[in-house]
Amino acid sequence: MSSAAAAASQGTRNYVIVTLAYWGFTLTDGALRMLVLLHFFRLGYSPFTLAFLFLLYEAAGIGANLVGGWLAARFGIARMLAVGLATQIAGFLLLSSVSPDWGAALSVGWVVVAQGVCGIAKDLTKTASKSAIKLTAGDASGRLFQWVAFFTGSKNAMKGAGFFLGGLLLEALGFRGALWAMAAALAMVLAGVALSLPPLMGRARASTSARELFAKSTGINLLAAARVFLFGARDVWFVVGLPVFLYASGWTFTMVGAFLAAWTIGYGVVQASAPALVRRSADGLSAEVPAARAWSLALAAVPAALAAMMLAGIPRADLFVTAGLCVFGVFFAVNSSVHSYLVLAYAGSEKAAEDVGFYYAANAAGRFGGTLLSGLLFGWGGLVACLAGAAAMLALCWAFTLRLPRRREG
Repeated sequence: MSSAAAAASQGTRNYVIVTLAYWGFTLTDGALRMLVLLHFFRLGYSPFTLAFLFLLYEAAGIGANLVGGWLAARFGIARMLAVGLATQIAGFLLLSSVSPDWGAALSVGWVVVAQGVCGIAKDLTKTASKSAIKLTAGDASGRLFQWVAFFTGSKNAMKGAGFFLGGLLLEALGFRGALWAMAAALAMVLAGVALSLPPLMGRARASTSARELFAKSTGINLLAAARVFLFGARDVWFVVGLPVFLYASGWTFTMVGAFLAAWTIGYGVVQASAPALVRRSADGLSAEVPAARAWSLALAAVPAALAAMMLAGIPRADLFVTAGLCVFGVFFAVNSSVHSYLVLAYAGSEKAAEDVGFYYAANAAGRFGGTLLSGLLFGWGGLVACLAGAAAMLALCWAFTLRLPRRREG
């Protein structure tokens, strides 16, 4: 076997291992969100308090992505993947120690801190995993797009399955038992990563100053800004607004969980299929950048139309909303997949982990803002206000894509 063929084979092997590890992580992370949401809603917590429980989880990801990208370049991607898995296990164990005898203030504070640990784990793991794709796929734009799309889409399908798993584990094992079971499962995933991946995979010269760390290319900076508003627009209705709206419309917990799971799985399937839905170019940018612009504009129209229909007083709004959000899911999935590809296309090969970490720090900032606004806007104006907020954010996302460069810099 030639050296090039051997390198390609090793790259494929490492890609498969990283993908499987991230599937395991994402399955438990999706289950965690549903566990926390349903458990504390059942205990009588308000929509804003439920949103507050996730705030540190989202905020922690901003710093975790930046630091994680730098650490992955400094110590290797495989090591940072292992650190992310171990941190998630620690977060599960910390969360499992919440006692029903504690007062509300102590319980909320403890859960927020534990969720913060899990937020750090999520983004360390994500940054390491997605950086590994750039490393294993190389510079072939076709293979890079396909691998990114499959990785991202399958990850979100696993997250949707995790929503269902969280409800199932909560019913079968209770809150504490479910967390212990997930910690044990992740420990096995961690052992597999430690035994299977080269520990120095992806190690490179890390930035030596904050100025160097933040001095990204124009393309990555603009994509990061667009990503803030793209994911803020999703979470502004998804985190609190939609589940509470559906429950208030007469849906059961099982029905709400099943819909969220099906939506996320379907969204993941579309993400994985994005390369077939987007026209490709030989240089990897000249057709893909216009696609990012067109799909983001189409996406912005969906929540705007849904908000207008709800203001008009349509009957059985819950059915129209869920149908409309399925359309939103298709458009959002393609947008997310194209953006995830573009950041790797713009990223430098030597320090891709730092570029990816910077980009996903913006992603975490968007989730943080969307989570906060989900509770605030729903309390102020119901789901209509959440959908209007999503439409405004997506208009800003589209505006940033208009300036994306269609050629690689340097």
